[in-house]
Amino acid sequence: MADIKVNVINYGNLQVSEGISLLDLSKQVFGSEYKKYLGARINNEIFNLNKSIKNGMVIRFLDNHDVDGYRIYTKTISAVFIMAVKELYKDANVSIEHFLGSGLYAELEHNRSITFSKTAEIEDKMREIVEADIQIMRIDYPREEAIKLFKKEGYEDKVRLFSSIDKDRVSVYKFNGHVDSFHGYLAPSTGYVKEFKLKYYYPGVLLLFPSRKNDYDMDNFKEQKKLAKVFKETNNWLDILDLSYIGSLNEKTNSGRIGEIIAIAEALHEKKIGFIADEICRDQDRNVILIAGPSSSGKTTFANRLSVQLRVNGKRPILISVDNYFIQRDKTPIGEDGTPDFEAMEAIDLETFNMDLVKLLEGKEIELTKFNFFTGMRERTGKFIKVDQDHPIIIEGIHGLNPRLTADIPEKNKFKIYISALTQLNIDSHNRIATTDTRLIRRIVRDIKFRGNDILKTFDLWNGVRKGEEKYIFSFQEEADVMFDTALVYELAVLKKYIVPLLSTIDNSSVYYSEAKKLLRFLEYFRDIEDEEAIPPNSILREFIGGAYFNVH
Repeated sequence: MADIKVNVINYGNLQVSEGISLLDLSKQVFGSEYKKYLGARINNEIFNLNKSIKNGMVIRFLDNHDVDGYRIYTKTISAVFIMAVKELYKDANVSIEHFLGSGLYAELEHNRSITFSKTAEIEDKMREIVEADIQIMRIDYPREEAIKLFKKEGYEDKVRLFSSIDKDRVSVYKFNGHVDSFHGYLAPSTGYVKEFKLKYYYPGVLLLFPSRKNDYDMDNFKEQKKLAKVFKETNNWLDILDLSYIGSLNEKTNSGRIGEIIAIAEALHEKKIGFIADEICRDQDRNVILIAGPSSSGKTTFANRLSVQLRVNGKRPILISVDNYFIQRDKTPIGEDGTPDFEAMEAIDLETFNMDLVKLLEGKEIELTKFNFFTGMRERTGKFIKVDQDHPIIIEGIHGLNPRLTADIPEKNKFKIYISALTQLNIDSHNRIATTDTRLIRRIVRDIKFRGNDILKTFDLWNGVRKGEEKYIFSFQEEADVMFDTALVYELAVLKKYIVPLLSTIDNSSVYYSEAKKLLRFLEYFRDIEDEEAIPPNSILREFIGGAYFNVH
């Protein structure tokens, strides 16, 4: 067999046998530590380690510190958990739900609980499976044949999914007699995911493993009880409507019932916003309403809809933007990357902002200021306002939940709201939809329609946006008095037709190719919703696709 040359990033040029697999190459390069590397990136595309190598390839092996390596680790540890549960409790079906901080929450379906003793049993079985280093095989089947396999396993959600879409072939994973499907790649064997813990989190468990979310320390876990409650409420609602998984949504689209689903989803949003307005009005001292959430959560539309509901309650709210209190641009603090950090708390004139709020609370008049983003200076507007008990002040901004933003305002006067698109519709019971993916898709569509940013520009900005969210938003989300989930169960089926043509323009010359390809493959699971007539003009989705009643751009 002839020799070929390849380049392994950080290790240089190597001469290897033609036809060798990435797995065998990783063993040659990394020796006894080869199981740290779960996949590889070649020409900006992600591959599992069974791929054969060709001459001239430039290869980067991926560990858990790489975002794609982390995804492979997450899916593989999920597969090990599912296998352990099925071996211990033959008739139990697992549901991989969502992340709570650094922990991946999972539970058993049909209201079965994972007790404290079961948690220990499952963890012991998982360690047994990992130590056995069981080979994981990925095999492509014709769709009908794959559906038969899933029927035999009792995976009705997978049967409904693949029966509802036009897909010729389905990738099926087989390991130790188990059959499953996963969106994305798994490691070559169970021995790749040795670092993990199970944390009792009744009625389910949290799967903990080293990640950037916990600084690669599994003991660094912070409970997020408010966020967990919001997830649970939404999950219960979707269960009632039979909308927990994409297959059930596709069935309703195919049967012409999607208009009904849109109406119900929008009515739920309106009801919850009305409830929040009622809660604010129960206490006369609550006159500073702080709204915060990550990018593309729909904060502007939410603030406007809350304002309407407050008016229903006899209030006359006013909106003050934190953005208008930026310090002069040349005074903006510099971030770690050497560029101005406009998201830092120090980029805001906190003293003036707090003094204006104090004056308003005392019934005094202030002149509204406006930040000129062209000149980088704050300007006088000539517009004066004063408020009373009937004028709650709505403040929307990235630092809304951080106590430093409104340090001079008594806590009794504040009502804090955290909002985010906490996607609860999952692909199936074993494959979750990341909330980050939903927000990224929203932002790409909005940026090209309303902000003049092409898709590559949005990708360029996204990493910095995510770092800012983790630093300035997520660490304060449990400070909220109430949380609101802006995700709409039907939205990705609407957004698909906008974003697929944009993602399709990205080829493997771009560093974003693997991310674009991942999103394209994910969106293949959805049936398009072409008709948008049923989406009301005050919908949060209108902030991204257009046709909004409110001035949100």
